Amino acid sequence: MTDFDRYAASYDATLSQALAVSGENKEYFARGRIGFLGQCLDRLAVRVRSVLDFGCGIGSGTGLLAEMLGPVSVLGVDVSARSIDQARHAHPGLRFTTLAEYVPTGELDLAFCNGVFHHIPPTERLGAVDVVFRSLRPGGLFGFWENNPWNPGTRYVMARLEFDRDAVPIPAPEARRLLSAGRFTVVQTDFLFLFPRLLRALRRYEPRLSGWPLGAQYQVLCEKPR
Repeated sequence: MTDFDRYAASYDATLSQALAVSGENKEYFARGRIGFLGQCLDRLAVRVRSVLDFGCGIGSGTGLLAEMLGPVSVLGVDVSARSIDQARHAHPGLRFTTLAEYVPTGELDLAFCNGVFHHIPPTERLGAVDVVFRSLRPGGLFGFWENNPWNPGTRYVMARLEFDRDAVPIPAPEARRLLSAGRFTVVQTDFLFLFPRLLRALRRYEPRLSGWPLGAQYQVLCEKPR
């Protein structure tokens, strides 16, 4: 049993309770991440037909990837067998498999992950990057999302989450080095979610501030060399 097998049934409720301090729910952040990734793809004139959700958990984000990006196929992969069972039950129209059963094909257009790598021991992270690398076709993109440990709100929320107690946060420069070591070419780095709901009137300025390491999360968008 993995650690996340223990949290599969309670994951949503636990996360929602911790995020309540921001005034938003988990879907707000999930839609924000995928919407921003979609904007990046539009700017790069990239049309994705196949997507890997690496570390999909119980599949909530996998469903949003299918809904918001409109690919032909989406595959969710996770180390937790119980989470995969729950994802299959909640999203019967999508495909899910455990990491132990997954075989990379080198054919996918896009990989996505959110808040996965801070749960992976540092010595095993490069191996996880390699799984994603081998999943993508040449020119395929990887939207790597992580919590920004330089944001005090992020650290506060993570401290409230039982399943984040042993997490090892990854600052954005370290993430870029990791992805480069894994043979990816970094395209851009952006920081999102600067303002809580109480200051939502200021959110229209966030696109101008995305290059500053202020937001609660960041995305490193990178490419498998052609």
